[in-house]
Amino acid sequence: MYVCGPTVYDYLHVGNARTMVIFDTVRRYLEYIDYEVSYVQNFTDIDDKIIARGDVSEKFLEEALTDMKGLNLLMGKTKNPRVTEEMEEIIEMIDVLIKKGNAYEVNGDVYFHVPSYEGYGALKKQDEHVSRLEENSLKKHSSDFALWKNAREGEPSFESPWGQGRPGWHIECSAMAKKYLGETIDIHAGGIDLLFPHHENEIAQSCCANDADFANFFMHNEFVNINEEKMSKSLGNFFTIRDVAERYSYEIIRFFLLSSHYGSKMNFSDEAMKAASAGYERIRNCIEADGKNEEDFSEYRRRFEEAMEDDFNTANAIAIIFELVSAVNKLDARPSLVIELCEILGINFKFSEYKASINEMDIKDFIEQREQAKKNKDFALADKIRNDLKEQGITLIDTREGTKYKYES
Repeated sequence: MYVCGPTVYDYLHVGNARTMVIFDTVRRYLEYIDYEVSYVQNFTDIDDKIIARGDVSEKFLEEALTDMKGLNLLMGKTKNPRVTEEMEEIIEMIDVLIKKGNAYEVNGDVYFHVPSYEGYGALKKQDEHVSRLEENSLKKHSSDFALWKNAREGEPSFESPWGQGRPGWHIECSAMAKKYLGETIDIHAGGIDLLFPHHENEIAQSCCANDADFANFFMHNEFVNINEEKMSKSLGNFFTIRDVAERYSYEIIRFFLLSSHYGSKMNFSDEAMKAASAGYERIRNCIEADGKNEEDFSEYRRRFEEAMEDDFNTANAIAIIFELVSAVNKLDARPSLVIELCEILGINFKFSEYKASINEMDIKDFIEQREQAKKNKDFALADKIRNDLKEQGITLIDTREGTKYKYES
């Protein structure tokens, strides 16, 4: 999977978060059904907007990483290439396109010649925009787009066969996708605003350079709206992830973003966040009640899987989790399946560190080891087991009925 990442010239907003959370969840579900997923999400750290604001990319890249970790993205297994560190591959791909006759140089700029690729427009399912555009003085065709931009005075630049300059936006992702995932990738994803021209241009570049299909599937999430308008920095109507997290928490942001199908628009508001918070707390309360009865809830697992396999319908999957919560509460049952299904969606209740390394069977094994250590009067080992579990967010409680445990938030 290759997911187009943010341009790091400001704090990430909730619209950015939707793309990240949605496709992290797709990745989690694919891994749940036993796919091995190679996952790449880039950072654009050289761009007109970054240049306009000064040298800010390093600061906001670090801030982005903070938000991404807070949203419980699977960062440890994700490759996050930075454009400024991938110049060799970018320049090499541009050079190939020039040699194949798909690109040309004009005064230090390099353009992709759109009419040289017959399939242009297929992703957007229209091609009339190619033929109807008029010629201009610099390009062979006015639909041609930049692969390399000649350096302007005072701008960051890199050495290339065409002089000092920097890459165009579209070629960056084509080059990084090829380097880290190969000539043809399974899933290419991003926001719906990237469908055209960004993803359309990526297809043209990559197919021409590699003589291979670029991606088997494209997935696009819809916008997060404010008052029925797209949330964006350019419109000035955005809420940063950081600001919203301080008011509600990262966990509730993720829960909110999964409460609608990724292909539908969603509106951000205080009312919507309060509803998400209430739903999140309902599940938390079920987990913290820690019922004692073992029940067969396999039907809920089956229905959850059906929802996720219906074009990753997280809204329906969460509705099924709520039904499961009601059943667990009614039967005073163990909430282990609730926890597992939430974890598949990346919704944690501040248990994410423990979930990465320990499961319910492991906990029971540790409890048995501790009981045996106490019988052997090896109290140092018994204390070590208790303390190790506590560090992973699990508290042991000794009762007359035996040792129980609970998860700490």
